Amino acid sequence: MFKRAQRIMRLSLTLSLLGVATVVGVTLWDYYTASPWTRNGQIRAQVANIAPRISGQIIAIAVHDNQFVHKGDILYEVDPFDFRIAVASAQARVNERMADMTLKLSQHARRQQLTNLSASAEEKQTFEATAAQAKALYGEAVAALSQAQINLERTKIRSTVNGYITNLTMRIGDFATAGQANIHIIDADSYWVDGYFEETKLWDIHINDLTRIDLIGYQKPLSGHVESITRGIATANATPSTQGLPLVDPVYTWVRLAQRIPVRIKIDSIPEGETISAGMTATVTILADDGHRPRLSLKDALERFKARLFHFGPYPAQKPNPPAI
Repeated sequence: MFKRAQRIMRLSLTLSLLGVATVVGVTLWDYYTASPWTRNGQIRAQVANIAPRISGQIIAIAVHDNQFVHKGDILYEVDPFDFRIAVASAQARVNERMADMTLKLSQHARRQQLTNLSASAEEKQTFEATAAQAKALYGEAVAALSQAQINLERTKIRSTVNGYITNLTMRIGDFATAGQANIHIIDADSYWVDGYFEETKLWDIHINDLTRIDLIGYQKPLSGHVESITRGIATANATPSTQGLPLVDPVYTWVRLAQRIPVRIKIDSIPEGETISAGMTATVTILADDGHRPRLSLKDALERFKARLFHFGPYPAQKPNPPAI
């Protein structure tokens, strides 16, 4: 009797341990395999590449590396001497064209007041055309003056965003070339997180889902929400090879690694005084509406395990053979 009770106790203990192990195993499997979270996240930001609109020698630099600047702040200045001369020359041309236009308009007005006996119709038309030509030349001179003034203003290169100067290498005396970026600013208003989720976890990720962002080295997490999901990634099998044929790499039938799809996370707020930099590593966790990590019931976890084990569900019904042509 005692031995029988002992065997029952051992069997019960074994079954209990197996039950606990099953629950723990399914829970851990869901946490590490099925649930939407990833350690493969990265802080990213837009970088404004500032290029001058005019060319010239740099005579002054108003910023230093890693400095925060506001939109519209002067970054550096190009030698304005040639552009001031251009403005003065354009202004002189405007004055000249204005005097000529005034004269031609006066001559045209006087001819219009004369009778046909004093001035022929052909003569009146000639002075009218001359006045119109002088007016057009004056307008052209005014436009050239506006361009010269704008070019003079462009000798002071300004920031186009609020952000941080990065990797500043310019020095006084360098030559700035129009259209060639020579100073870079990290846009402080553009930080976001790219979370690279396994494709098996995408079915639990939706636009506007709440997220928790944990940065390495920071105890306080950031909050955000899913902004978008990437619709495509590069594939090596699409690379053309010999004779334009696709190059397909062989794979192991029993070893298939899940692809990682970028999910863009918008950071809702950055705590004051906390420094974040583009390139930082982050852990991204999708949260439920209540702000906590969603938890699956044992039944749902088993259903998911079964679905993944059997190729995400039963095979579709076999379609009938198409009719012969």
